[in-house]
Amino acid sequence: MSIKPELNDTYYSPSGTSNWLQRIAWRLLALPRSVKRAILLSADFVMSVVCLFFALALRHGYIANHISPLELCIYALIPIVSLYIVGFYKGVARGFFDAMMGSVLRLFFLLIIFYEVILYFDWLPVIPRSVPILYLFLFFIWLWNSRLTVKELLVRLQGKRQRRPKSDADQENVIIYGAGFAGVELFEGLKYSHKYNVVAFIDDDLQLTGGYLLGKRIYTANELVELVDKLNIAQVFLAVPSISRAHRRQIIDKLAGVSIKIKALPSLHEIVDEKVTVSSMRKVDILDVLDRQTVEPDTTLLQRNITDKYVLVTGAGGSIGSELCRQIIKNKPKCIVLYELSEYALYSIHQELIGNQANHSDYKDIEIVAVIGSVTNQDKLLRIFKQYHIQTVYHAAAYKHVPLVEHNPFEGVINNTKGTYCCARAAIRAEVETFVLISTDKAVRPTNVMGASKRLAELVCQGLSQIEQVNNRTCISMVRFGNVLGSSGSVVPLFTKQIEQGRSITVTHPDVTRYFMTIPEAANLVIQAGAMATGGEVFVLNMGDPVKIVDLAHRMIHLSGCEIKDENHPDGDIEVVFTGLRPGEKLYEELIIGEDNVEDTGHPLIMQALEHNFPLQDIEDMLSELPNKAQQYDVIWLKQQFKRFVSGYQEGSPPA
Repeated sequence: MSIKPELNDTYYSPSGTSNWLQRIAWRLLALPRSVKRAILLSADFVMSVVCLFFALALRHGYIANHISPLELCIYALIPIVSLYIVGFYKGVARGFFDAMMGSVLRLFFLLIIFYEVILYFDWLPVIPRSVPILYLFLFFIWLWNSRLTVKELLVRLQGKRQRRPKSDADQENVIIYGAGFAGVELFEGLKYSHKYNVVAFIDDDLQLTGGYLLGKRIYTANELVELVDKLNIAQVFLAVPSISRAHRRQIIDKLAGVSIKIKALPSLHEIVDEKVTVSSMRKVDILDVLDRQTVEPDTTLLQRNITDKYVLVTGAGGSIGSELCRQIIKNKPKCIVLYELSEYALYSIHQELIGNQANHSDYKDIEIVAVIGSVTNQDKLLRIFKQYHIQTVYHAAAYKHVPLVEHNPFEGVINNTKGTYCCARAAIRAEVETFVLISTDKAVRPTNVMGASKRLAELVCQGLSQIEQVNNRTCISMVRFGNVLGSSGSVVPLFTKQIEQGRSITVTHPDVTRYFMTIPEAANLVIQAGAMATGGEVFVLNMGDPVKIVDLAHRMIHLSGCEIKDENHPDGDIEVVFTGLRPGEKLYEELIIGEDNVEDTGHPLIMQALEHNFPLQDIEDMLSELPNKAQQYDVIWLKQQFKRFVSGYQEGSPPA
């Protein structure tokens, strides 16, 4: 009983005055913990004596003094002392059912044996052998009901502690999906909430449906959509921690045409032993809207190029680079070097990793180094590689925003293509063991400078890997994948911000489609793919099915509890506005050049693309001309190089 009320507070009651029973209860709760514990001990001892007296009376069939009062008290003191020794009175009353009920039952079973031994050796007055069982059963009933009463009283007092009532109009009607333990615990947390009003349960178990739980009816899953309108439901809480992603998607799909908020409890391994509360609820993961399944990572592949090694990440402050750093440190390298041009981005990820290191003793011996630098500075890269004895490099540094690179073509190519060349060359000279380039699906038949520059970066790595396969020093590979959810510039955070602000959602074209993957999964698969490489591979991540951006926008509007505003629904909340394709933007992205140019690997989500490359000398000749052409801003020459080297390149809109 840890509530510390202010005794001068006044509490709302229907009559408008303070309830004297509540005031007494609050005064008791305000007592020191030692006093409250003494009160509970005293009450339990008195009831232990009473229970023993009635157990003897039940056994003999009449009420009488079957043993002396002193002997009665000594006999009744044994369970009290036992409960005190096992720490029963150290806990709070409200936690009795969660923490102590099983322990008390086991203790009482041992006490029955103990009593029987006492009776066998005549160490106490002889009483019938059945009395201990009756006595402890009655006493357990007392413990159960007394703690239940205290727990309920605490909850009610907490619910009435506000200074003024709130009307029912302030509450949102909610349905709890799941009539199991988590659903019950969530209901208890919501029972006295003035924000949510639980009106019903939903469960897939047909044996439960039609019945009542805590006074609320349990409906079948098929009735969910009908109940939303019938009961004026504002939110659905998914209280099934063990539910699979596929099952959760089925539930969301049932509500696809209904504007209603859906929140879910974390999974079982995230909840662990924590109590289910309202604060545990979170918005439905966007992956539940997308038709994408994940697989468990291969621990051996994750550790192969990282554990006990010296690792460097370029672009360490970016979306993918920072997630790579988080996953790398989990696999316990000896040293991780964060290489980043943006001071703020570098500072942010460095501080985050330092914080993780302070909170995990397993990471205390990992050296974390932050280096400001450009990937086009080959001399500095070489010095860093040698200084820190780097064995593995993940090259994530790149300019990736299509419209920005389209308007700054030479900056994009210098950073993305020449930067990759400088970084890979430095890695080879420093005899780095593994070099992994993070590429993009926009490198396939690109219509923009960014995609073409990344395909040129792949060609650089393919050309260099041919040399290294002969020298057998640095294993160079590339990993290509599509959009990641939550990255800077991604549509998901943009749509979320627009919905929160009540603005129209902007989509470039009604038919535009994209592949999607979460940042953690992408980084996870990049590490695994790099560990599978033998040299020169272009790995392609299985991104699942492409998603129409307009469909994603509609689903996010519905999940936010808003209505789509269009010609058929002029009174809706949020409109989807089509702004037109941006310079260099494609309607759809591809992952492979040619349908037959791919083969499987040993990993279900990692494929290998078989694509044409060029002699390294041809690429180097083009890169040597790049600085001079950049000074002249010869975009025509640059586009000619794209057409020469990049298969399927089609010139998009010219920069302004």
